[in-house]
Amino acid sequence: MSDPPSGRVEQARAYYRAIDGDDYDLLSALLTPSFVHARPDRTIEGRDRFVRFMREKRPQTDTTHPVDGVYRDADEVAVRGRLLDADGGRIAGFVDVFSFEGGRIDHIDTYTR
Repeated sequence: MSDPPSGRVEQARAYYRAIDGDDYDLLSALLTPSFVHARPDRTIEGRDRFVRFMREKRPQTDTTHPVDGVYRDADEVAVRGRLLDADGGRIAGFVDVFSFEGGRIDHIDTYTR
């Protein structure tokens, strides 16, 4: 399993690199075992369930997540970006709010437009 980066902003950026690059070892290393991803269409609870979903069940796997802005306070990191299809077409804009525990990502709330 890969070692995750240590800083919160770097971890948030590594999260997108892991998803876009199909690096499921890194993705797993970034998340706590109790990780929760809450997004408009579903909530996925548990690191193993989330990684399995990303590897095997997500509707589109040829996507990228360009990051347009990163904002942080003492406890959270918010990332504004776009979800693009394989041809670079815009699927959605998003804001992901990352919460951390024990030096890893514990929760992401996703807001889309």
